[in-house]
Order: sequence, then C-alpha cells, then structure tokens
Amino acid sequence: MPAGSLLLLLSATLPAMPQDATSRATPDPLTAVDGTACSDAATWTAARRPELLELFEQHVYGRTPAPPAFRCEISDQRSALGGDARRTRLKVTFHGNGAELETELLVFQPAEHLDAPLFLGLNFRGNHTVVDDPDLPVRATPAGTPEGLGRRAPESDRGERARRYPIATILDRGFGFATAWYGDLDPDFDDGFRNGLHPLLGAGPTETGPRAADAPGSIAIWAIGLSSYRKALRVLGVESVAVFGHSRLGKTALWAGALDPGFALTISNDSGCGGAALSKRKQGETVEAITRRFPHWFCPRFAEYAGREEALPLDQHLLIALMAPRAVHVASASEDAWADPEGEFLAARDASPVWGLFGLRGIEQETSPAVGEVTGEQVRYHLRAGKHDLTGEDWRRFLHHADRVFYASR
Repeated sequence: MPAGSLLLLLSATLPAMPQDATSRATPDPLTAVDGTACSDAATWTAARRPELLELFEQHVYGRTPAPPAFRCEISDQRSALGGDARRTRLKVTFHGNGAELETELLVFQPAEHLDAPLFLGLNFRGNHTVVDDPDLPVRATPAGTPEGLGRRAPESDRGERARRYPIATILDRGFGFATAWYGDLDPDFDDGFRNGLHPLLGAGPTETGPRAADAPGSIAIWAIGLSSYRKALRVLGVESVAVFGHSRLGKTALWAGALDPGFALTISNDSGCGGAALSKRKQGETVEAITRRFPHWFCPRFAEYAGREEALPLDQHLLIALMAPRAVHVASASEDAWADPEGEFLAARDASPVWGLFGLRGIEQETSPAVGEVTGEQVRYHLRAGKHDLTGEDWRRFLHHADRVFYASR
C-alpha cells in the first residue's frame, strides 16, 4: 500500500469533531472564574494558576496531601549495560500516621555523566519487568486485583515490558532513567483506600461515613510518589527531571507535573479521559465510563459529572496549562480512539496561549498534525501510527523534546 494511502487510512480512525465548537465549549485559560482577564505572567502565577489547582482538587483528583516524609537508602549499586551505566536500587521508605511503607526506585545513569537529566516514571508490572536483569528481585504482581497483593510474580516476567523502555538508547542520548512500581504506592483497585500511601497521609477510609467528595484518589497518590521520588534522586546527584507516563500513568504524570514545579518536562502518552483529552467532547472513554470502571482513580465528586460533562467548571486543557512555563509533551496514537487523540491535541493547543504570557510558544497550528508528525515548541504534540502503547517512536519524540529542554545547545 502506498505510504500516502496508509496515512489516510490511519487518519480515518480518528473521531471527528468541529474544532471551533470544541474551543467554544471549554473555559478560557486566561479568564478567571470571576471573569477577570489574566494578561501577564505575574497574574497567572499569583492568581489564575492557584485557582485552577483548586478546581482540579475539588472536582477531579481530590485534595492532594503534601508528600509524606521519607528516608532514602542505596540498597544496591553496580555497573550495568556493559559498563556504560550505573544501576542503583534506592529503597525509599515513607512514614506517617505511625506507619511505614517501603518502596523501591530503580535508577540507571550514564557512567560518564552521573548528574545527567533523567526521565522518571511509574511502571505497571514491577521494576523487574522493565529490564531483563537476573540480579533484580522479582517482588510484584499486577496491582489490578485484590488477589495480587503480596504475591510474587513469576520469573518469566523478567524483562517482559523492556520493549517499552529503551534504556540503552536513553542513556546513549545523555539521559538517565528511573522507575518504580505504581502498586507499591497504591494498589490499582478499589480497596477502600486501606493500602499504600493513603493511610500514611490520613486519607484512608473513614469511620464516620463516606469519604469527602474531594478526597484524593489513586492518581493523586501516585503523583505524590513521583514528586517524592524526584526529591529522592538528589541522593544520586540528579537535579533535572522529566516526568513521564503512559495511559493511566500518563494522567498521573500530568497531575504530578501540575503539582510539582520541580519537573522541567512533563510527558503524557495516550492518557485520554482524566489526562490530556478534553472531557467535554465525550469521545472515546467518557467520565461515565472511567468513573464506573475505575472509581478509585479520582475524587468522588468527579463521578457526579458522568453524562453531564458540560457542567464541569474546567477541562483538561487547563491541566496542561498548569505546567506553564515549563515544557509539556502530549503523545497520541492514531488507532487509540478510546483515548481520543483529537481531544488530546485540542487540549494541548488550547492550553498554549498561557505560554505566551511568558514570551514562549506552544502549539500554533489549528488542526492536528498528520500521522507521524509533531507540532509545537514548549508545548509539543505528536501523533503516532498504531494502537494504545508506548513505543520506540514515542521515545524518539520524547528524547528530541528533552534535548531542546535540557541540552539547548545541541
């Protein structure tokens, strides 16, 4: 099949919606709730940004507690990847409310550049699945069911997800890589918030009735973990960090980047509803679908907008805007209609005017780029051919953007 025909075929999988209508339906990032215009960076920083954070805590993710205290210890450190890297296992132990929670952060750094900027993200199936390394302990199972708690994964899981994390390529480009299992921070099922970090933060189950409408869900807790891990990396001399995530962990990366200005670059891959996609479009996975299947991800109030997204006082372009003036990269896949690629592009585009307040450029083109193309400056978007996944093509785009953020002279 000719390449042009293939692009047309892949582009035809995307849901269509008039973009001007979408823009009119979403709140203006530069107009406050009371109608006041936000026309400069100082007003954005002092007034509009805090207002938007408050709205997202009230209506989507919940009131996210400050990260808990933690201690960090190097449990193992050795040469890796044929001597080109240093591999470190960091034991990060959180404590609060009279309890402790032990987690592990796996870190790879270029041997000749130990203070290199680093990509940090959570993984779905355990650190041993990210790289085929017989010295890494197999200690986690998928976190999506109660039966998985405390069970050891099979040895066959080693390196099972390595194709999603091209660690050697990342290090060769002058970056480090760090990851932790998201199930350590909070299990990915509705456990009544009895496990993970919730009890340590005083955000677990109540004895007096239902949880508050703005109580934090799992995405908020995973985001807290990412912020803590960013600080833990200072033990290894790492100060510059990009946070990334795929799917539900892309939603998490966006909320972590919004909360923590310490992340210089925030990357969302196929994050969809509750992530980069506009909720008011009601395309792909809707608020009703996501809160019915995954009620524990968000605050209870978010479910009240199921089927009535037009009543939301915000939309996800405002989440992306919270990263300004830092860099953001939103990635979509052409066949991933459930994540609404068009809605992800529109959110990134409609957030971009905020960067103008800082004399920076985001996305200026009106229509989504063709499959295989990228658009934007500080705010970037790319559309990859294929399905819901994290691929080498995505990483090629992420690395190029990270070069611009961390190595501007390249």
